[in-house]
Amino acid sequence: MFKRVRPAAGESGKRKMRFVGVLAAAVSLQATIALGADPKKPEALLAYGARIIGDDARTRVVIDFDRQPSFSVHYIANPERIVVDLPATAFGFQAKDLAARGLFKDIRYGTMDEGSARIVLTAVKPVKLAAAKVQADEDDKGYRLVLDAEMTGKEEFAALVKAQSWSDPADRPQPANAMPAPEAAKPGDFIIAVDAGHGGIDTGAIGVDTKTEEKQVTLAFAKALTDRLNREHGIKAFLTRSEDEFLSLAERVQIARQNHAGLFISLHADTLKQKDIRGATVYTISDRASDKLAADLAERENLSDQIAGKETVAEPPAVADILLDLTRRETQAFSISLAESVLGSFKDQISTINNPHRHAGFQVLRAPDVPSILLELGFLSNAEDEKLLLDEKWRGKMAELLTDAVKRYRSSVVANGG
Repeated sequence: MFKRVRPAAGESGKRKMRFVGVLAAAVSLQATIALGADPKKPEALLAYGARIIGDDARTRVVIDFDRQPSFSVHYIANPERIVVDLPATAFGFQAKDLAARGLFKDIRYGTMDEGSARIVLTAVKPVKLAAAKVQADEDDKGYRLVLDAEMTGKEEFAALVKAQSWSDPADRPQPANAMPAPEAAKPGDFIIAVDAGHGGIDTGAIGVDTKTEEKQVTLAFAKALTDRLNREHGIKAFLTRSEDEFLSLAERVQIARQNHAGLFISLHADTLKQKDIRGATVYTISDRASDKLAADLAERENLSDQIAGKETVAEPPAVADILLDLTRRETQAFSISLAESVLGSFKDQISTINNPHRHAGFQVLRAPDVPSILLELGFLSNAEDEKLLLDEKWRGKMAELLTDAVKRYRSSVVANGG
């Protein structure tokens, strides 16, 4: 006969917290599976709890893990950020448990690739870690990562950035076979890069009702669209990302170009403050935004690399090359033609916002030789749009209409000798 043991004071609370964390991770996993994404690998660490305390002078961040995590810390300027790199980790705690406060105005965490995860703490002012350590729980059932941050001066922060030796793993050269490629592409095939916006640490927007993350919505739709396009003779579509991983904006463009894509379609489902606005929008590249909504959206989307804790790299000066300029103009004309074809397919079939073809300076559309559009499928800030975005039948209808648009675009290009 077994004897029931009463847990010691405090131990019951810890067990409850661990259970809640594991339960939250399971719920998150189910939502991911429902949208067609691959579940987390079982060997990943589980971060099941988190808390943050402090003020604008000192702030402590504590994260609970099921096993002992290895980690590394780096500093990035413009803006001031602390980056904590971890092995593959499933984050099972609620977002409110690690809401920014004290020295930090924004905290992001998530997957970078299948083997790594990252926490990015964006500071209100220059900051440094007075301590960063892993401690075993008192009951030896897990570990906690403790980060003690304190305010510092601009000169000391600059010295911390300069003194470190750090190469962002995401920036390391990848072997040629690491890039996704169209399956069984034949000479003459029309190749299309389908780009699921956001991913990994960059969750994107959050659904107003279900709290579904934009990165899940875009990946589910990208897979549906790619599958539909690949049923067409002479068309080969591929995904820039097939899992919940982070890709920089430059990587997305480079993947399209390396695979000789004739089209690049980037998929998004943003949020707006005006929750009554709903419907699809098609964006093309332009140095000047068509309106404030387009400008604001481009500014948010262009922050993707910063959110993931990547250093800002200055763009090389423009090259005065008349052939390159002509290529860009021709590509822009093709992009506009594709946008018009998409909106033609949507007419009387898919709800769109007023003036549904807009333009702005989206970094992900800047390939000089690949016609590109950014498609806002709808807005997660609108309850009606959110329901549609999560509806598999609606995704199928949308994929069908986009496929028709691509076929018409391709026919017009071929007819004009393209």
